[in-house]
Amino acid sequence: LVADVACALRRMPMDIRLPPFLLTRINWEDVLNCPVFRQFIPMQSALVNDHPMSQADSLNEWADSKVPGLVHRYPNKALFLATHMCSVYCSFCTRAYMVGTGAIDKRPMIPNRERWEKVFEYLRLNDAIHDVVLSGGDVYTLSPTHFHLLLNGQIPHIKRIRIGSKGLCAVPGRIVDPTDKWTEVLLRSTNRAVQLDKELCLHTHFNHVQEINGITREAARFLYQNGVTVRNQSVLLKGVNDTLKDLKDLIQALADLHISPYYIYQCDMTIGIEHLRTRISDMKRLEMALQGSTTGYYTPKFVVDLPGGGGKRIISTHDTYDEDTGISTWRAPALGGAKAERIYKYYDPKPVELGAPLEPFPLFPPVLGIRENRGGPSYFGGS
Repeated sequence: LVADVACALRRMPMDIRLPPFLLTRINWEDVLNCPVFRQFIPMQSALVNDHPMSQADSLNEWADSKVPGLVHRYPNKALFLATHMCSVYCSFCTRAYMVGTGAIDKRPMIPNRERWEKVFEYLRLNDAIHDVVLSGGDVYTLSPTHFHLLLNGQIPHIKRIRIGSKGLCAVPGRIVDPTDKWTEVLLRSTNRAVQLDKELCLHTHFNHVQEINGITREAARFLYQNGVTVRNQSVLLKGVNDTLKDLKDLIQALADLHISPYYIYQCDMTIGIEHLRTRISDMKRLEMALQGSTTGYYTPKFVVDLPGGGGKRIISTHDTYDEDTGISTWRAPALGGAKAERIYKYYDPKPVELGAPLEPFPLFPPVLGIRENRGGPSYFGGS
């Protein structure tokens, strides 16, 4: 097992980082079938070659960043990547390019005041932006002082702030620790948002019910009792949660914790994670089977975050889908301008070729969007 993991790390774009809590959630008697192990610890024997259309920045976030770390794709919404650091590294992370292994060219998003001030200035000057997602990385890793700075930026036209954090899943003990100042900032900021007639909520990330235990329940109950709205965003992952039972068990557990199961994402077309991707038809089948099995407001939306920066689309809204070729086409009218007219494509994983040798990742160019002169595609896109 150790040799298998070590070989995988020499190839994988994402490193391993696991807090003690999640290590306790792994079934060490049967790691090959453990949904927690499979999310965070890669094995060479499980890897397959990437789809030819996979990219390091599959969502085109760098090209859609108006200032470093602020993705402004929709007219009224923005994504603020405040840091590149996380409490836990997911093997399927769409931003492995920030913190990955030596197998890829890293583009870290260092948290610093100078960069943040440029983001704040952009937000102040663009009063059409009403909704900001605060993510990274994970703001759970920021100091309470920096976290407070981000949540209290005094920009009147920002009405809604969504905090993207896996902290409740990965390090739930911090939330119920009375000495933890990060949680104190979250509670104070939540109360202040209510007083200002604004909305502040926490978007967390559970993929399987096995990630939940008594400490998680205590932490979720504490947030609920203190008025913090919590929503969950899952990723559909092969061998982790791609059965109806997996999803029903997770959704029921989240509902019992007063956590809304907001989104279930199709796995992004990011390099190094082909062994975890599922087909569009798999997601559609699960969505149909799940309908009516739980209360309507606890029924998640199944979505695809489109390659190339098309944004999130409900799984049933594709223009075309050919199950034989695995190619689906989509449009994103809400983006406006030329992007609204563009056709976006998502590609199902290709059938696994047994015994096929693993292909190395190409070296990445020093400048995003420029192909390396090796006769192959740039995995950061471009022409």
